[in-house]
Amino acid sequence: MAGKNYLDLKAEIWDTEKCAACGACVAVCPADAIYFEIKRDSTHPLNSGYCKDANDGVPCGACYEVCPRVEKPSTEVLGEYLDIVTAKAEMDIPRKQSGGAVTAILTNALDEGMIDAVVTVVEDPWTLKPSSAVITSTDVLVHQAGSRYNWWVPLVASLKEAVMKRKYTNIAVVGVPCVVQAIKQMRTSDLDLLRPFRKDIRLVVGLFCTETFDYEKLVQDKLIAERKINPLDMLHFDVKGKLEITLKDGSMTVISLKDVEDCVRPGCHICTDLTAVDADISAGSIGSEKGYTTLIIRNPVGKQFVESAVENGKLLLEDDVNLELVEKLSKKKLERMPEE
Repeated sequence: MAGKNYLDLKAEIWDTEKCAACGACVAVCPADAIYFEIKRDSTHPLNSGYCKDANDGVPCGACYEVCPRVEKPSTEVLGEYLDIVTAKAEMDIPRKQSGGAVTAILTNALDEGMIDAVVTVVEDPWTLKPSSAVITSTDVLVHQAGSRYNWWVPLVASLKEAVMKRKYTNIAVVGVPCVVQAIKQMRTSDLDLLRPFRKDIRLVVGLFCTETFDYEKLVQDKLIAERKINPLDMLHFDVKGKLEITLKDGSMTVISLKDVEDCVRPGCHICTDLTAVDADISAGSIGSEKGYTTLIIRNPVGKQFVESAVENGKLLLEDDVNLELVEKLSKKKLERMPEE
């Protein structure tokens, strides 16, 4: 990416509605000149008007280097992996979204000192409004289990707090495919400015994702106004080719994705990666029975974390994965591949 800077990022990605709004550029900008205003219809970050490269001629390019949209979209159906299993937590996780496997893996990793912080999504207990945060306590991690990753936040932005401000050196990042792609850019880049991020990210957990939704549009307009659904009554929120909302009374509301298309983040329309192929471990409810999580263990790093959780009695693995369903939905998402 030699010679590229913020102006190129703005022209090529922000101004063309390709931005994933992942927050990676916010995290790595050394001048703190890139930021997000979290509000309805925010499609990309903002800039303060300064860029050390463009304004002062000081070589940088960190923001462009980590953007997940500057690379060609993935053409992988499942990506490389060592094993695919179904899993569930063998510990109490009251608010788990599916099998609680990701929370079990991360809790074990914190307990065992394998990581010292988790960058993840949390939600306000009263409004359920999502945000990104740095978690270092297993109690907080378990309490936040079930936070809905299908609601957009610029999650990677919190890496700046974890790496640069709080100086954690063994960080796990949990996010949807665009987040994972941005972390891959950080981990593989030889840009000196990205060295702290490159060396301090220990584990990347990718979550299956068809698209992410604007919280205000989906909750306020579609759920509350149109369907009279109170967000506090929602128990599970799944996207499996359609939107499935399970309420605390046991009833389920199914909404066609076409009916909520105007709530989807603009940058999602060009994403072709369902299973986060660049993660160490990928996870989602697709392909597993109710109460279980599908885990794609992609490399030795992911395998180490999963095996440790199993050995310590926090995670149970089984082999009953409906791989055909995962592949089917992965191929469907690949249909978004833009023409040359």
